[in-house]
Amino acid sequence: MCGICGIVNIKHSAPPETDTLNRMIGRLRHRGPDSSGYYRDSLVALGHARLSIIDLESGAQPLSNEDGSIWITFNGEIFNYVELASELRGYGHQFKTKSDTEVIVHAYEQWGTSCFSHFNGQWAIGLWDIRNRRVILSRDRLGIRPLYYTFIADRFLFASEIKALFADRKVAREFDPVGLSEIFTFWSPIAPRTVFKGVEELRPGHYAVIENGRIKSEPYWSIMFPQADNEDDISEEENASALRERLIESSRLRFTRSDVPVGAYLSGGIDSSITSAIVANYTEAPLKTFSIRFSDSEFDEGSYQQEMVKMLGAVHRDVIVTHEDIGNVFPDVIWHTERPILRTAPAPLFLLSKLVRESGYKVVVTGEGADEVLAGYDIFREAKVRLFLARDPGSKKRANIFLKLYPWMARNPGSAPAFARSFFGKGVDIHDPGISHRTRWDTSWAIRHLVNPELRSEMEQSKVADEFLLRLPDSHHNWDPLSRAQWLEMVSLLSGYILSAQGDRMLMANSVEGRFPFLDCNVVDFANHLPARHKLLGLDEKHLLKAAFRDLIPTSILNRPKQPYRAPDAASFFNVNRLEWVEDLLSVDSLKRAGIFIPDQVVRLIDKARRIKGLKMSNTDNMRIVAVLSTMLTYHHYIANDGRGKSNETPAGPVTVVDNCLSNRIC
Repeated sequence: MCGICGIVNIKHSAPPETDTLNRMIGRLRHRGPDSSGYYRDSLVALGHARLSIIDLESGAQPLSNEDGSIWITFNGEIFNYVELASELRGYGHQFKTKSDTEVIVHAYEQWGTSCFSHFNGQWAIGLWDIRNRRVILSRDRLGIRPLYYTFIADRFLFASEIKALFADRKVAREFDPVGLSEIFTFWSPIAPRTVFKGVEELRPGHYAVIENGRIKSEPYWSIMFPQADNEDDISEEENASALRERLIESSRLRFTRSDVPVGAYLSGGIDSSITSAIVANYTEAPLKTFSIRFSDSEFDEGSYQQEMVKMLGAVHRDVIVTHEDIGNVFPDVIWHTERPILRTAPAPLFLLSKLVRESGYKVVVTGEGADEVLAGYDIFREAKVRLFLARDPGSKKRANIFLKLYPWMARNPGSAPAFARSFFGKGVDIHDPGISHRTRWDTSWAIRHLVNPELRSEMEQSKVADEFLLRLPDSHHNWDPLSRAQWLEMVSLLSGYILSAQGDRMLMANSVEGRFPFLDCNVVDFANHLPARHKLLGLDEKHLLKAAFRDLIPTSILNRPKQPYRAPDAASFFNVNRLEWVEDLLSVDSLKRAGIFIPDQVVRLIDKARRIKGLKMSNTDNMRIVAVLSTMLTYHHYIANDGRGKSNETPAGPVTVVDNCLSNRIC
């Protein structure tokens, strides 16, 4: 894991400026605190901030091939680099390091841009092909590693984070109303859009070629599912065995391909329990595990975590998170997310990665991705219920289905009729490809009522939900409804929020790399071709995963009620001593200066939250409060100010420099 950046001189004027490049690298220092480096010639400069994990001695970047005609800056890991290096040696390639970075260079020499299909990993790549005078960018299949870019008058810039682009003072800093609209609908902008005008994100599973002052992006992989009536006739037992084999191998690669110790996140749920149990077999010493605990019992999963720790014999540490902790770190969280968010869930993960780093670890294996890949979310079960009851409104199973889907109705029957009306009031057009997600999107979109009328008008014109659905592959009409729902979830929430705001950004804030066995390309491709019934059997989510690992984790965890990861929202800001930053940002003067929200509406919402200390607020009000605070923080960090934040803009030493403008080799 690292931070990468680059400058491309698209008008062949003066060489890229080292001052700008060093500021860009310095703003990525949290991603790579171990060392840094840059390459520069008259046309291109590549920067790198290194978090050393593989080939600690000779893996410095930027790195080149033997004759210096190809240079690379790389963030991430290619987990099958050992096998690829062996294959490339068979073609006559010679290696001077033991790093996966050098494998990428030789793979590009051998296969060109087809090389990305050979990689099993998580990456963002910037590559300068001097002979062909073109820059290549590439991003992994699911967007685990971030990569942003922008054009300004005479140059093209790219970087792992937007704050590094803003280190060039000519890059405009302005909200994109459509980007805001997407966040207030899907929880994230949909790549290539970001929340800032003129700044784009390379789409997952894509590479881009920059030559002759233009950029052309192409997919090398896409999320696809088979026809609903064309499923393989393979038994559940065979598929469970095959899933187990693939997940064990993906976990082994992510745990053992490292030259530094690797720990594991343990939430107490099925996914992280399985990955922790697998990787514990690949270490002679006790596995080091890390967990989040909450002082608020509504969110705490400590009993399940401890049961798994005891079974594994792990050396365990946890961080107990309070409302006040979340409120205090939230400004730092938003500096790292670089966008508004609708939940505080990233904040405890920020504190967890801090604990990992303080414990002397740089790498953790986590269970991220299982819910999207193997149908673990309530949204998949809800969609199945909607479709069933829309087709059979008079079904006698209605009451039983509701109680199975939402057990709390049995404990609070008075609220059931109102909830049922809400549940079926929208999203029951069985021909709507977005039926699975309409209710969530509409709930989130209620935030717009706080937005000032002029901006809201721009946001509402975009029709982002309908435009997003147009991205579905033409073949989606032949997919099972579950497959369609999974595609929507993986393209929107997984890539843009789970792996970004809640994933990469919270890990790298404290210089920690996350590795995700469930997102191995072989696991994902296999899971996407499973029959829907093997993933969601009735209303039993992740059915095949449970069958595959029934012997590996305790029955109490295997059969526990589904508890999505959540954190306290409004209470984190109003069930605590008054936070000075909240008072400042939500003052009428601050709200008027930013011009994003209607001050009177925000003041009424905040007064309500203060009266009840942020407790027992509705789902919508919780999202509104977090949205307002995070949007105002994003404005403060990146528009009112230049994005520098706490960064001193100085690259970490030691610094490796290859400057051909000084040697006059190319300049």
